[in-house]
Amino acid sequence: MTSEVSLDEAAAAFASLAQMVYQGHAYDQIFGEICRTALTVVPGCDRACITTVGADQQPVLEATTDDIAAYVDKLEWEVGEGPCRDAIVTQRFEWDADITVHPAWPKLAERILRETPVRGMIGYRIMVEGRKVGALNMFSDVPGAFTQEAADMGALLVSFASVALSAATQREEATSLREAMMSNREIGKAVGMLMATHDLTDAEAFQRLRAASNRLNTRLADIAAQVVADHSVIREDPS
Repeated sequence: MTSEVSLDEAAAAFASLAQMVYQGHAYDQIFGEICRTALTVVPGCDRACITTVGADQQPVLEATTDDIAAYVDKLEWEVGEGPCRDAIVTQRFEWDADITVHPAWPKLAERILRETPVRGMIGYRIMVEGRKVGALNMFSDVPGAFTQEAADMGALLVSFASVALSAATQREEATSLREAMMSNREIGKAVGMLMATHDLTDAEAFQRLRAASNRLNTRLADIAAQVVADHSVIREDPS
């Protein structure tokens, strides 16, 4: 990645990402496009990857631009420190433009300097509808290439990516709702009851059913049948 990024290049990259969401592409494709966009719009970025952490606290590499980025991400979790890991755990933006001098993550830097060409790193949280889901890791092979301009552009990309992932989530939930209501009449009835009782949208009512299903470890269809049979109300999870 060069140190110069034109507004036209950035606009085209963001437009491409937005188009993928509009066309209903899968999460893995969107994650991959976010990583590719980083190479285009963030000055000094030579590699990028996205890692998420689920309820089991195990990291999952969702997308990467190359094997070196994937390897550095793996090293972060192996040694227990690094920008991606810290961004997820501490919810902060993490930045070390030159790991060859007083590195922020000494154990990680020692391995990276010995085993890879990476010399600078940035990590950002990625949010979806207020939920912490993971981090975008960006790497530079040139010491000091990640300037304030690069950090600012990375923050802009992550903000845009969070909006894109939220849109994808809403699209996925709407699709799940349609499929569930078509395949199970009880779910459709329960959704209708919750909508009427609590003045919810269809998506909000379905989400409440699904949250109850997860909380009680009970099949969604069984929860819906109980709501219909007992005229009971599934209340919003206080957590």
